[in-house]
This record gives sequence, C-alpha cells and structure tokens, in this order.
Amino acid sequence: MRQVVRVVSWLYALAVYGFIFVPVVVLVLFSLQATSFPIPPFTGPSLRWYEAVLSDVRLTSALVNSLLVASISSATAVTLGFLSAWGFARFVLPGSGLLRGLITLPLTVSYLIIGMGLLVLFNWAGLPKSLLAAGIGHVVINLPLCFAIIYSQMGDHQINIERAARDLGAPEWKVLLLITVPVMAPAIFAGFFLSMTFSWDEFVISFLLTRFDTTLPVEIWNLLRSGLNPKTNAVGSLVFAVSIVLVVLFELTLLRRRKT
Repeated sequence: MRQVVRVVSWLYALAVYGFIFVPVVVLVLFSLQATSFPIPPFTGPSLRWYEAVLSDVRLTSALVNSLLVASISSATAVTLGFLSAWGFARFVLPGSGLLRGLITLPLTVSYLIIGMGLLVLFNWAGLPKSLLAAGIGHVVINLPLCFAIIYSQMGDHQINIERAARDLGAPEWKVLLLITVPVMAPAIFAGFFLSMTFSWDEFVISFLLTRFDTTLPVEIWNLLRSGLNPKTNAVGSLVFAVSIVLVVLFELTLLRRRKT
C-alpha cells in the first residue's frame, strides 16, 4: 500500500510540475524555430527571432517602458507601503482596522474594475493616457501587497530596538532610516521584487491607461492579433527570463541578509 501511495504521489507531482513548466518549455523551444511558424517539427535552433525582436524599435521601446514603469512604480509602492505599515504598527490610530482593510481592498478587486475606475478618474482629472497613468495604476495594485508583506513582519521586538535608539538621543528620522529600514530590509525587498514581477507582465491596466507609448505585454497582444509566429515566442521568452532574474535577485538578497 505504501508503494502505491508513493507511486501515486510521484505521478501527481510530475503532473503538477508538467502542467506548470511544459508550456514554458514549449514557448522557449519554439522561440528558437528557424521557420516562420511555431509548430512541429522543430527546425532550430536559431536566434533569428530574437534578432528580429531586438531590431524591432516598437518592441525594444516597449521593453524599456516596461522596465521603467515596473521599477519606478514598485519603488513608489514599497515606499508608501512601508510608511503605511510603520504608521499602523507604531501608532494608535482611530479606526485603524477599517483603514487597514481599505488599504488592502484592491487585492480583492478585479484589475479590470480598477483600470476602468482609474480611466474614468483620469479622464475627469484631465490626465491623458500615458506611461505615467499606467505607473499610477501599478502603484494602486501593488501598494496593498507591499503593505501586507511589510506590516506582517513588524513585531514588538523591533519596538525595543527603536526605543533604545531614541533613548540614546537619535531623532525620529534617524530611527526610521538607520534602525527600522535595515531591520525590515528582507520584507521591503520581498515587496519590491514581487511588485516588479507583477508590474512587469501586467496587461489589463497598461492596456486601458496607455495609448502611444505602451508596455511590453500590450505590444505582445498587438503581435498576437496578427497570429502566432516565433517572434511572439521570443518576446515571451524574454519576459520569462526577466521574471527569473528578478526571482534570483530576490533569493540572493535574502541569502546575503541571512549570512550577515
């Protein structure tokens, strides 16, 4: 009976990991296709479509736009999330439970609804569709995530360290920058890299809030409207590679933090 359970467990694990990774393997494999169609038989390997992507001005511009929007919006979201979490954790505020619920509320709302609401708001405020509007939208959806991660890691032991720094004469801004931020660095980096990952491949809000300057997911959608070709596979592989790099950087940061 134990042998049967073990075999079933292995088969289940293989099915789960296959369901997750087989599409990625197929995507990367046919991005190396030498012919014009990403269908069997495989005729590569060839870097023809990666060269086509890197020589395409619209795609490279969209790539730069995605990196710019993701980095700036993530930095803004993690900064606001940290300050909000610090305020709720260190001060007694009236209705703090309700306010915390309102901050995390966007986590339960569809991106489509958030994007449409922001589109109406920006039209009323006179802010045109642009990368700035998309960046604000990304801050809206990522700030609750950063707040939840950082707030969950703020414990009572940090209060004692901060109190000791104040007793030694440190002003509040030094306590915040030199004590609280370093102690909370793992949670801050976790929020930042997760926000980068979500912002990097976010489509709905970017599609609704941009017009001429677009992000990479929007350009990929424009390519898919004309049908499948290995060029879309190459772009998707680049997106996947950047996501992997972000995860590796996050893990290296945590590893270095543990060693110190």
